[in-house]
Amino acid sequence: MEHYHLNRKYKDRLFRLIFRDKENLLQLYNAINDSHYTNPEDLMITTIDDIMSLYEHQSTYSPNLPLRGLFYFSAMYRNYIEPMKQQLYTESPFQIPFPVYLVFYNGMKEEPERKEIPLSNLFIQNEKGLQPALECTATLLNINLGHNRELMEKCRILKEYAQFIYMIRSKIASELPFQEAVESAVNECISKGILSEILRKNKTEVIDVILTEYDENEFREFLKENSWKKGHEAGMEEERKNNIRFMIKTCMEFQLPREQILEKLMEGFSLSKDEAEKHLENYKK
Repeated sequence: MEHYHLNRKYKDRLFRLIFRDKENLLQLYNAINDSHYTNPEDLMITTIDDIMSLYEHQSTYSPNLPLRGLFYFSAMYRNYIEPMKQQLYTESPFQIPFPVYLVFYNGMKEEPERKEIPLSNLFIQNEKGLQPALECTATLLNINLGHNRELMEKCRILKEYAQFIYMIRSKIASELPFQEAVESAVNECISKGILSEILRKNKTEVIDVILTEYDENEFREFLKENSWKKGHEAGMEEERKNNIRFMIKTCMEFQLPREQILEKLMEGFSLSKDEAEKHLENYKK
């Protein structure tokens, strides 16, 4: 089983730090494949059950993931075939491992639980109706806390990693000074048994990675944007309620029958009858 990881942000380095332990990596592999291997040394083998697994961690989404996957798989297959490449020229089919490309995503942009991203999305479309000669599909798994619960329950270490990242974000969002927020998150996770063994052994390294590589400004901008978005949505909802109240007031001034008022509310604001009746009752209170 081969593993390639891109080292761009602190979460990628933490992910690598956690899963460089073969027992943790085997736990993740078993959870993904619904297998029950017990010997971590099996991970020395390039394939398990004739599957070639490419695991990548990303904190930012990119539609180019399958293109990178294509490059990785090309290198992996070349290494796999090299000792017996003479068989490529025989009349017998050369059996190669089944490829699986998983991207573990925990960025701040909302993504679904699972998302298939095919390489063919990137091809320039042709007018001749030709079928592409290549395909490589990246399967994106959202591992933010609260997502993919079944997978998290199968892989305790992955769930704790999600809890740890959530804890860091929560502490930073609480307006604590940056270094204090990071140290507090690490200490609290240790006390609660969240990645406690790893954090105890690598506490200084983990804190240093976060302090030196975490983009605090980017996260705080995200918080501001998210806060503005919620406020904007709340303002729009309040404006909608005001418009509904104004329509009810106008209809009542013209002494329209109850059923006609309900019809106007349902048509004008795409409300169900129950919702329209609720607005009308609230107005009368």
